[in-house]
Amino acid sequence: MASLDDLKKTFFDECDEAMQQIEIGLTDIRSGEGNDETVNAVFRGVHSVKGGAGIFGFEQLVGFAHVFETVLDGLRNGSLSATSDNLDVLLSASDVLSDLVQMSRSGQEIADGFGAEVRSGLEQIIEQGGGGGHGDGDIAPADFEGLDFMPVAVDLDEIAVDAPTALGQNVYEITFRPKAEMLKKANEPLYVLRELRKLGELELTANSDNLPALTDIETDVPYLWWHATLRTEATREQVDEVFEFVSGDCDLTIEDRTPAPVAMPIDVPAAMSMPTIDAPPLAPEMPAAKVEAKPAVAAPPAEPAAAGGAGRTKPAATTTRIELDRIDRVVNMVGELVISQAMLGQIVQDLPETTSMRLIQILDEVAHHTRELKDSVMSMRAQPVGSVFQRMPRLVREVAAKTHKKVRLETHGETTEVDRSIIERLGDPLTHIIRNSVDHGVEAPAARLAAGKPEEGVIRLSAEHRGGRIVIEIKDDGAGINSERVLKIAREKGLVGPDAQLSEDEINNLIMMPGFSTAETISDISGRGVGMDVVRSNIQDLGGRITLKSVRGQGMTIQLALPLTLAVMDGMVIKVGTQTYVMPLSAIVECLRPSRGEISALIGTHGMLQLRGEFVPIVLLGDLLGIGSSAAANSERVVIITDTGEGSRIGLVVDELLGHQQVVIKSIEESYGAVPGIAAATILGNGRVAFILDVEKLSELAVHIPVTNNATMKAAQPALN
Repeated sequence: MASLDDLKKTFFDECDEAMQQIEIGLTDIRSGEGNDETVNAVFRGVHSVKGGAGIFGFEQLVGFAHVFETVLDGLRNGSLSATSDNLDVLLSASDVLSDLVQMSRSGQEIADGFGAEVRSGLEQIIEQGGGGGHGDGDIAPADFEGLDFMPVAVDLDEIAVDAPTALGQNVYEITFRPKAEMLKKANEPLYVLRELRKLGELELTANSDNLPALTDIETDVPYLWWHATLRTEATREQVDEVFEFVSGDCDLTIEDRTPAPVAMPIDVPAAMSMPTIDAPPLAPEMPAAKVEAKPAVAAPPAEPAAAGGAGRTKPAATTTRIELDRIDRVVNMVGELVISQAMLGQIVQDLPETTSMRLIQILDEVAHHTRELKDSVMSMRAQPVGSVFQRMPRLVREVAAKTHKKVRLETHGETTEVDRSIIERLGDPLTHIIRNSVDHGVEAPAARLAAGKPEEGVIRLSAEHRGGRIVIEIKDDGAGINSERVLKIAREKGLVGPDAQLSEDEINNLIMMPGFSTAETISDISGRGVGMDVVRSNIQDLGGRITLKSVRGQGMTIQLALPLTLAVMDGMVIKVGTQTYVMPLSAIVECLRPSRGEISALIGTHGMLQLRGEFVPIVLLGDLLGIGSSAAANSERVVIITDTGEGSRIGLVVDELLGHQQVVIKSIEESYGAVPGIAAATILGNGRVAFILDVEKLSELAVHIPVTNNATMKAAQPALN
């Protein structure tokens, strides 16, 4: 049996999911994209938090969630309106509820009156709708609305439907037995019955035969069950929808007891000499069939299924919780399997061709299955970026309130998945960027109106898969970067020389230099010269790149390009001198062997490659890494065009391409520290260790390598033809 600590952990995990649902739902409603189901989803989220908190005795969490839930119930039944002011209060309530959950999780003592201001705002909304606030521990009157209980035992075999039924009404007999799982998931049987009552006339009988003595009662066991007779104009599908969210956590039987239609006598006037027509006898009534609850939405009453089971509904997908450590162990084992498969391939290549053909075919199958296994395992460790995105609306609200601005956050692509290791380190960079966008990017309401813009600024946060990477974009419609001011501050701080001539893009990128800040005063938001340089460093540590584009008066766009995983990657194995390296395939734009006429030796450069009308700087990779090239490889040299991540490209000259290979990433920083130009290491098929190159760092190193005539000549030598 699970311990109390295990149950609490499960509860708080479910709270995280519920809070994400609440935040997204309220944001959608606030932006006008929500509907009735969105309100219901938010209500269910708050209701789940409240129910679970009550089981574990988190009284302050229960009390606040109860008032929150009461407002949402008013929105659902129409007694309260979803005005912008009301939704602002609800969003603040979501923040307080999240804080209460986190404090309850950590065991932190919650001060008396925490969130009192927001709670007062919720109670004022309730009063506007004609209701009243509820104290901690009170039960909402809505929970019992319209439910008439008769606590007597019933014999279901003797129940008959004798009450007259109106024309067009359906009659259903329902037996509803909640299981313990329903209460553990914070679902209340009374809520289900109240929803059932809305469909029509409900006769309800509670059975208490299983109720033990008071001293033996367990709080998480449902002892009561109900039998109901429902007369309604609703269809069977609508009745099934009431039990949709609890169908797997209860024993449910729904029987259609609708009486068969009865032929009515027709009075014919005596003056009309027409023969009397006797109505044919009615067919005998078929016995009602019992329909058991399914995990998925129950299907409408079906016609008799054909032989062979035709018409059966597909079972709903099920999920299970697995500890992340277990998944990580499987990922590590898959990595070792990838290495072993590469080693096996190396051995097969060294065998005579006549004996290796069959082995090559089998090895291809092994490689195919290994890749599929790797993709499946990595997908298990993948998480949607929505878990990070959900923290940002609150950040925007808080910073906007402190700066007295009106800012709206729009999010797109929240379901885009990326490796968990990336997700865990993405929160801080996004927090810095969005805080700066609100503080420095979006103008004050008066300034926006003077510039012909809407009073409310917009920040757009989006994510998508692109070219084997995940691209996250933060775009605002603010004032953009004041290039003149940035350059002036950079010169005052000594970050650039007084006579340096910089392009506008180079000036804009100065905001990512350590110690740079345009804030005139230091506050708890900005002004200490840390932020964007930390963002750039964190993104580069993840093997990603950051680019910035700004249009004066129209806004700024920051783009983060990150690898999808930090465990296994596709790489190009290359050779420089006697050393073998791996270059990430996602960093390679193209590979080519140019002719002599396409290489130009220009003063002040290592060499320039003329590529389709553009000039791309090239440099020998051996010079960057401090190793010599192989003289025997002169005729095989290849230029690899890579993207430096700032809209420019650089060509790296290597001795030889050895082919594409899937490699396992092994960190070297824990043992050796950061090595310029080296991102990580891997084990090749021959059992040797090879370094994985950091292309962005290499492009930075290329700027600082002294330019000599020798280097220029080597870059332009005819050995590249």
